[in-house]
Amino acid sequence: MTTITERRLHLQLSGLVQGVGFRPWSYRLARQLQLRGWVGNNSGGVCLVLEGPEADLQRFLETLQTAPPPRCRLDRLQQQWSAATGQPSDFRIAAAEAACSDQLASALVSPDLAICPACLAELGDPASRRHHYPFISCTDCGPRYSLLRQLPFERAHTSLATFPLCAACSRDYADPADRRFHAQTLSCPACGPRLRWQTRSVAEPFDPRGIAGDSATAIGAAAAALHQGRIVALQGIGGFQLLVDPGNAAAVAELRHRKGRPDKPLALLADPSWLEACCHINPAERQQWWSPAAPIVLLRPRTESQQLAHLAGNVAGSSSWLGVMRAASGLHQLVLAAFAGGALVATSANRSGEPIARDADEDSALLAELADGVLRHDLPIVNRIDDSVLRLAAGRPLVLRLGRGLAPLAVAHVAPRLGPGQNARGASETRGAGLALGAQLKGSVALQLPQQILLSPDLGDISSSLGSRHLQETASHWLQRHGVTAATIACDAHPGYSSSQLAADLASQQGLTLRAVQHHHAHLLAVMAEHGLGGEQRGVAWDGSGQGDDGSLWGGEALAVSTAGYRRLARLRPFPLPGGERALWEPRRAALGLLVSAYGTRWRQRVQACGALPWLQAFEAEELEVLDQALERGLNSPLCSSVGRLFDAVAALLGLQQICSHEAQAAMALEGLATRAAANGSSWNHPSYRLPLIGSGTPGCLEWDWRPLLEQLLQDLAAAAADANAGAGDLSERASGIALAFHKALAEGLADLAAQVLNPEAPESALAPGGARTFLLSGGCFQNALLLERSIAALQARGITAVWSQQLPCNDAALAVGQLLAASAVPITPAAPRATPHVPRRTG
Repeated sequence: MTTITERRLHLQLSGLVQGVGFRPWSYRLARQLQLRGWVGNNSGGVCLVLEGPEADLQRFLETLQTAPPPRCRLDRLQQQWSAATGQPSDFRIAAAEAACSDQLASALVSPDLAICPACLAELGDPASRRHHYPFISCTDCGPRYSLLRQLPFERAHTSLATFPLCAACSRDYADPADRRFHAQTLSCPACGPRLRWQTRSVAEPFDPRGIAGDSATAIGAAAAALHQGRIVALQGIGGFQLLVDPGNAAAVAELRHRKGRPDKPLALLADPSWLEACCHINPAERQQWWSPAAPIVLLRPRTESQQLAHLAGNVAGSSSWLGVMRAASGLHQLVLAAFAGGALVATSANRSGEPIARDADEDSALLAELADGVLRHDLPIVNRIDDSVLRLAAGRPLVLRLGRGLAPLAVAHVAPRLGPGQNARGASETRGAGLALGAQLKGSVALQLPQQILLSPDLGDISSSLGSRHLQETASHWLQRHGVTAATIACDAHPGYSSSQLAADLASQQGLTLRAVQHHHAHLLAVMAEHGLGGEQRGVAWDGSGQGDDGSLWGGEALAVSTAGYRRLARLRPFPLPGGERALWEPRRAALGLLVSAYGTRWRQRVQACGALPWLQAFEAEELEVLDQALERGLNSPLCSSVGRLFDAVAALLGLQQICSHEAQAAMALEGLATRAAANGSSWNHPSYRLPLIGSGTPGCLEWDWRPLLEQLLQDLAAAAADANAGAGDLSERASGIALAFHKALAEGLADLAAQVLNPEAPESALAPGGARTFLLSGGCFQNALLLERSIAALQARGITAVWSQQLPCNDAALAVGQLLAASAVPITPAAPRATPHVPRRTG
């Protein structure tokens, strides 16, 4: 008779293993294999102790590594084998406090997960006790980050702790066959949060008592208000959202007025039938839209759609795209269904430039100012977070705002040097960590732990007092939640940023090491971090502006970078910005600076040949004279080498946008115009624009010369004006062709530079694993899908592989990651493979 030897296997798992149904999954698999032991969350992730035949233990390991739970991501698996003890006699899920302990809380926090198909079906099932229950969830969906107070992820550590389970929910929680087995966020109408509808007259504050009744009554009252053209504030997952009927232009205009958001596109909450009828959507976009992240996805509208014809023209502003998301919760689904219009405007409840409101009582004055009614509930939002925004480019996700469903986000890297008193496990009385505070218009916090860098959601504009406080509170909460104190602090090199000033204050008060990191260096390091690239890499950082080492505004940079430093390889030819700060919001000023730089005192004669340009008419004669003199004397006209400002200038010359009310407004208009030309196949035959490389006057640094491009553009404008006067041409088609030619010139100029700096032999560190030459693309300009795709293609034509951000945003919200790498100067280790989430300023 053969004796089967039993063994004991102790596993510590790190990664995204909490709040994703890992413990129930482990329980079912262990029971299936007839293994004994236990599983529990701890501060490092999940601890598993298994006993049984070695062959069955190996089967468990193989399944764990090849077919883990769908939302799970394993970054690290530590194994320890020993002789079996015979204890325990079965398999169980242990309470967190009985699991393995570790002083450093390095466990990853799950992003909030949008309502899953099973819960969506149950929501509409009259036979279910959760029929039309707004807070329905299970192990596969529901709030996570937004309600978490501390690690590990347990109900007692969330704002649901004050909602004890009823007997029926307790049975669900204890039943291994139920999809809510050990679900930390489950509840039902008998034991869960309650909805309340509050309204007000024009001059009165909200009635704190609200309307009593069930959820259907409150939701029905909100839907009725929406049909009456009123603005409704809805307490969503990560904060309040403002809802309005998208077919009511007056209501949309009133919403814009109250928010102080005159032009910026407004997002839509839509049902699937509206989406398919009103938007062009490919399989990759559809996968993102239906993903657990449920982001706002930028899509092309179906202009021929009769249903879309009912959408008010002021919803999208001047944007050529619609931002559309699905219902992320049962509450969103029920409100959308009750409205029965297919779509609702759904935008953050805040004043423009301030954080999103999250507490109906603390923010009551703000909500009374913004909304006519409030649909609220009594589940506190612990961590405010806006909706994620993304688009597809080159077949891959391009994150524009890292928010609900995508954040927090972890980037793998090697452990930094241990702080004083730390041991190899990171446990000590003083657990020092790196902290970075990002930049300004897209604030963020990054925290450096032994095996990863954690990046916060995009915190928005932190230049206001409320924004700055939001940044400070987020940093404090993150340090506290992970059980660490800051040992070093990193920030942007611009001393005027609120984040830089906060970093300096914290460093002074707490005796921390402060590291100011150059803006574009941090941009490129963030791309290296995401893709696990080490050594020295070459790439571009193209954005609106960032403080340069020479005191000028940079933004069209090619750099050779490593964690230890950088070298400037090329720049956009500098040009002045008359009026300084104001020019960042007025493309007409950037155009003036470009013309004066190119033609000097002859700029007026050069422009007159182009006819009556709308750009020139955007100035009062006296205003233009003052700016002209300021440029001549060099007064308040700082030099910039910014590609973002070059976009502004071209948009202004084409008459698209002279003054902006939101970031990248002119660049978005120019991209939209060029995209239409690319899609429609412009019949205008124009010569290729050129962005040649010349010497910059600085050894080792080249310069993209935009002057030939500008001259060709003016010639084409003059020809277009002449044809239009003769009735022989379509001026709008010429403008779209010019916009497309401009994008092509940038892409070709970028690729020419890459081929030159990577030639004849690329250094070994700049080669991808397969031996290909690589070139990094970073900065807010690459939120432009057309520019990104043209650049990728131009590089590919020269045998160069483009590398760009696909999980991190390419804009300033990812700068904190790069800042930490520069501050710690540690090598980057390749990140564990991550599947795409399945169906995943001025500076930039």
